[in-house]
Amino acid sequence: MSARLLLCVLALLAGCQGKPPSNTVQGDPERGRIALAQHACRACHMIPGLTGPETHVGRSLAGLAERRFVAGSLPNNQPNLVRWIRDPQSIDPQTAMPKLGVSERDALDMTAWLLTAKE
Repeated sequence: MSARLLLCVLALLAGCQGKPPSNTVQGDPERGRIALAQHACRACHMIPGLTGPETHVGRSLAGLAERRFVAGSLPNNQPNLVRWIRDPQSIDPQTAMPKLGVSERDALDMTAWLLTAKE
């Protein structure tokens, strides 16, 4: 009986698609908040914790950690978010999001903020 219960629990856990534990996110979230402001990301996106105009050019980044995909097709994880921020046209040549010259370090920190920001 206990082996059956263990198998059920393992099957349920294997199917979980929830938010990754925050300890798996690399980078410095506070530095990421600053980098998001410096790169003027708020000019196109609503971003939790950043002040600025109410813009709706790009999709809101609120709740980003809960989404399954980024850019319509990439599995939502930190490495893919870093790739998207650094060179969006390499993933979707038709995207309106410009390549802003974001460094690897800044992109890692930006994604740390976006994946751990509270609404």
